[in-house]
Amino acid sequence: MKYERHEKIKELIRDNDIETQDELAEALKCAGFDVTQATVSRDIKELKLFKASTDGNQRRYVIPENKDSVSNEKYVHVLREGFVSMECACNLLVIKTVPGMAMAVCAAVDALEIDEIIGTIAGDDTIMAATAGEEQAKRLLTKLSKFVV
Repeated sequence: MKYERHEKIKELIRDNDIETQDELAEALKCAGFDVTQATVSRDIKELKLFKASTDGNQRRYVIPENKDSVSNEKYVHVLREGFVSMECACNLLVIKTVPGMAMAVCAAVDALEIDEIIGTIAGDDTIMAATAGEEQAKRLLTKLSKFVV
């Protein structure tokens, strides 16, 4: 039963903009699952779901890309806390951070294991993320934007 519920949660989150636990619980009930708020809360934790902005304003639940990482939420938190700005420069994504945070943010970005990244290097407040080309750098910017907005 838990497996089926988790699969339904993933489907609901992929197909709908679900912003709250209440919305997720209601969607599950409509799909025939008898759930409580506590059950939904545990499921969110077990599935390592987190909220990200999809349009610059609305924050909704998303499924981590790297399902094997137990700390995606923590990495995203570090990224969000240290982030200042980012910009593409050919095949590089230049990420500006709060002074002294580049190493931590860089480690968080590395831990997210994003496919477009070939390698990263960090200074005090700047990170250079190398990609294979300009298109990959643009895709990387789009992916990271979802975490920090």
